[in-house]
Amino acid sequence: ASLMTKEQQEKFSKQKEADFAIGLKGLARFRVNIYVQRGSIAIAMRIIPHQIKTIEELNLPGVLRDFSMRPRGLVLATGTTGSGKSTTLAAMIEHINLNVNKHIITVEDPIEYLFKDKKSIISQREVGSDTNSFGNSLRYILRQDPDVIMIGEIRDVETMDIALKAADTGHLVFSTLHTLNAAETINRIISFYPPYQQQHIRVLLSATLVGVISLRLLPTKDGKGRMPATEILVATPLIREYLLDEVKTLKIPDAIVEGDQYGMHSFDQSIMEYYKRGVIDLETAIENVTNPDEFKMKLKGIETMQAGWG
Repeated sequence: ASLMTKEQQEKFSKQKEADFAIGLKGLARFRVNIYVQRGSIAIAMRIIPHQIKTIEELNLPGVLRDFSMRPRGLVLATGTTGSGKSTTLAAMIEHINLNVNKHIITVEDPIEYLFKDKKSIISQREVGSDTNSFGNSLRYILRQDPDVIMIGEIRDVETMDIALKAADTGHLVFSTLHTLNAAETINRIISFYPPYQQQHIRVLLSATLVGVISLRLLPTKDGKGRMPATEILVATPLIREYLLDEVKTLKIPDAIVEGDQYGMHSFDQSIMEYYKRGVIDLETAIENVTNPDEFKMKLKGIETMQAGWG
């Protein structure tokens, strides 16, 4: 039997690549990418477990539970491919599903994790089979009376527009971006728009942003698994003020480092914590920190300008 539907086969024959998900009953689901190399078909598959893990089981920061319980706003998970963005969003959606009565609509390409209704009602729509495009489904999504919207990925200005509009009109919106950290995420959102619109977008982002979680998966010291190093931005009044001004936006990384009482931390702080606990080795830590020299100085106990690490 073919892995692909007829529509997917037609798309593959035209585009020479296809991205979709399949499920094997009682085993797991798989995220599949099929492509052509040197004239033959190649395939890459990633396992998507049937069981959705909790925020705690994934060793993610507790502030994500707070993000999930917000009545409205925009929450973004960011990182490279395979860094855990979809898994993190699934854990937050499942946290809502277990705790409150909401109508949740997801738009994904493809659907990865399958949710079962618990306290919430969840409608999952897949681009290609349930709707023709992200843009098409999102244009009508607000008429479907959602409380929570999960958009698989923000790829263009139209999707960004709808995410911001939905967050601004009283919905809780989750999505992902392929950015490395919180500061780059803010810059990417602003850069979707031409210069004459950027101040308006800053105002909208300042009013709607709940938080950003950026992810990197690090191999553990014992070689038995991976742990998520995270950078957390929480939209505090100070962060909202910084978002409004292009120059003040440059201060956001420092505010993250100093924002521990709000649940914020930088990648380097997250990695330092794992290293001090013996979860990762020094080589892994040095490879993944943003500023290796500063990290080494911190390890030697030398005071640096950036207080607040620890």
